[in-house]
Amino acid sequence: MKLFLLASGLVVLSASANKCGSKKSESNTYKAKLETKALCMNYTLTLVEGNIDTALINSSWTDESKGKTFANAFGLANPCDFPSTINEGDEFFFTIDTAKNKDCAVCMAYYPTPPRKLTIKVVPK
Repeated sequence: MKLFLLASGLVVLSASANKCGSKKSESNTYKAKLETKALCMNYTLTLVEGNIDTALINSSWTDESKGKTFANAFGLANPCDFPSTINEGDEFFFTIDTAKNKDCAVCMAYYPTPPRKLTIKVVPK
């Protein structure tokens, strides 16, 4: 009887440990770099680390103002949620966010950004 209870307990513990591990893998965290912090929240970012669906980002994109080509580039779909403390050249970690974007006033001055944009949430690492 004791052996049965011990075996049952181990099965339950191993099942819950596997469940915790699977939750961790569902939460994909990526590393990006802010390449351009232009006026009116026209930001260009590049993927530095992580396996992201390549259909979500631009494999190659050229900033016509700088004449510079970026690999794995994307723009921000939610610039109002992006921390103002992150500056050009800074690297940071993020997740893809499915929450509704916060509304805010954004001026309409033009600066080129990649056509593919992501809604992201900056996270500590």
